[in-house]
Amino acid sequence: MTVRENLEFPLVRNKRHLSRAEINREVEDVLDAVGLLNTISQMPSELSGGQRKRIGIARTLILRPEIMLYDEPTAGLDPITCIEINGLINEVQEKYKTSSIIITHDLACAKSVGDRIVMLLDGRFERQGNFDEIFDTDDQRVKPFYDYNFIT
Repeated sequence: MTVRENLEFPLVRNKRHLSRAEINREVEDVLDAVGLLNTISQMPSELSGGQRKRIGIARTLILRPEIMLYDEPTAGLDPITCIEINGLINEVQEKYKTSSIIITHDLACAKSVGDRIVMLLDGRFERQGNFDEIFDTDDQRVKPFYDYNFIT
């Protein structure tokens, strides 16, 4: 399926009342929101990793959810694209008034997009708060996560 067909798929299945013109408008709107309107006729195999992440966000966004779940949104991306994806997550939250739950090991991502962070250690909720509250500690179970991501 092309990018267009991938984005149409959730609309056709979940919003059957939409006309072809409304579907086209929705597809173009979310592609524009993620900065990839020019990829509408491409195949996913022709896209870069960062473009694929953006299309994944658009495919979820097209249904206008209240909450978006991101699982490692910056995994496998170069540092510049990570910054772009983090910015896109913030833009989506602002423009579409969505809440986000982001699962990540990338503390730069957590710092950039998280206003409330919950840290799991050994499968248990161990700390919660903003980024500084989580990592302003001498706890030897927490400190290595910070040091690994932000070598000082």
